[in-house]
Amino acid sequence: MNLRSRRIESALIALLLLSVCALSACIKPPGGPVGPVGWTLDNNQRAKLSDYKGKVVLLDFYATWCEPCRAETPHLVSLHKQYAGQGLHVVGLNVGGEDDHSQVPSFAKEFGIQYPLALPDDELVDGLLGNNQSIPQAFVFDRSGKLLKRFIGYSDNSGAELERVVKAAIASSAQ
Repeated sequence: MNLRSRRIESALIALLLLSVCALSACIKPPGGPVGPVGWTLDNNQRAKLSDYKGKVVLLDFYATWCEPCRAETPHLVSLHKQYAGQGLHVVGLNVGGEDDHSQVPSFAKEFGIQYPLALPDDELVDGLLGNNQSIPQAFVFDRSGKLLKRFIGYSDNSGAELERVVKAAIASSAQ
């Protein structure tokens, strides 16, 4: 390969890298910062992550018809019961669609859910879930609102890891 060909190849690679960098700047990373967007509770009150400063927050995106979500819910109920007194605040965010909203009260009763269930703003869903809209998804934030870990899907292994992250957040940020 001669010098001219190498320069052209280098220029093309640089242009390609520049294009990728520019494109990636336009894509909002999942799990990014959560601003003033939030959710609406069943009593029509509004809430956002910053309202829970000083708490370890677990935001769970679910639908009542989603089988992995249904498998995850007893674990979330257990985490809430076990760690709420130590600063854990669980919020269930229903993303099952308009038809699913009416199913939430019976879902809460079926599983004995004592933590708040709400409807997230579209901007919150887009900001956290990004291009992967799979459910369930759980996000654990420390007491200052920093995202510690994102969980996509549910299994016994992810449930154990979720509890480990929650326990560590409570222990490291105990006040």
